[in-house]
Amino acid sequence: MQTKQLNWIPQILRHIYAKGQHVFSLKNIRLAKSAFEAGSTFAPDDTRFTDWIKKCDKCIAEENGELPTQSSDVTPVTSNSHQLEKTDATTKDAEEEKNISSQVITTTPPKPKYRHEFYQKPEEVVVTIFAKGIAANCVSINYGEQIISVTIDVPGEDAYIFQPRLFGKIVPARCRYEVLSTKVEIRLAKAEPLQWTSLEYGNNNVVAQRSNVSSGNQRPTYPSSKPTKDWDKLEAQVKKEEKDEKLDGDAALNKFFRDIYKDADDDTRRAMRKSFVESNGTVLSTNWKEVGSKMVEGTPPDGMELKKWEH
Repeated sequence: MQTKQLNWIPQILRHIYAKGQHVFSLKNIRLAKSAFEAGSTFAPDDTRFTDWIKKCDKCIAEENGELPTQSSDVTPVTSNSHQLEKTDATTKDAEEEKNISSQVITTTPPKPKYRHEFYQKPEEVVVTIFAKGIAANCVSINYGEQIISVTIDVPGEDAYIFQPRLFGKIVPARCRYEVLSTKVEIRLAKAEPLQWTSLEYGNNNVVAQRSNVSSGNQRPTYPSSKPTKDWDKLEAQVKKEEKDEKLDGDAALNKFFRDIYKDADDDTRRAMRKSFVESNGTVLSTNWKEVGSKMVEGTPPDGMELKKWEH
């Protein structure tokens, strides 16, 4: 049993070391120090943990303005030359301390082991981590309300940890991932149909806008750099112009009959159709009681004669 537990120690140390580096890159120095101290308890002879603990101590001291200074408990000397030498040495030590502190503060975060990118749909965000040839049992992913935790732990290598706070909320039960030959593809189900402006949440993030969804008779809107036309207003204007248009002769008469037919009830429309067809276009009646029960005879205009064509 003791041997089995010891076999897990190297893997735990790799995970703690990678976790401490990741948290340090996020400027959470105290949490990073706690991780390295935990690793040091498992491996007290591992200088990696002790070196990082010292680095964290210097960063914390710099934040609190508590950098160590030269001790003033020295024997005074009367020689001006000796006093001058002491001042120069003190100044030099202070400059070196300042340079060391600035190097610690400006330490660049370690470059991620794997590259990632994302794209989105109205209902989901797809995150791709480009990790080639990774076994499925080396990948572990957990989902929270607005966070994911990705761990890729390959034996013999430092563990890769990716724990971003997401731009928006997700539905953990509907999230899933797939380990492919060249990448790990993670599908995050959005809790709301918002357009994410980035993958990770930040103080400078722009407020996401809801996707435009058309319903009923509402016309869909599309983003454009040019002002769009109000088609409803244009259609109403065309109808008004047609209504107000002044016509002459047969055109005016036809429009008059069209307006009557359009606004008439069913009996009036039947009367108009029947009388016009049966009279060969010479009679147009709106009285259904009058024309509904009999044949409508044609009545030619004055000066003209009605003829029937024989076939």
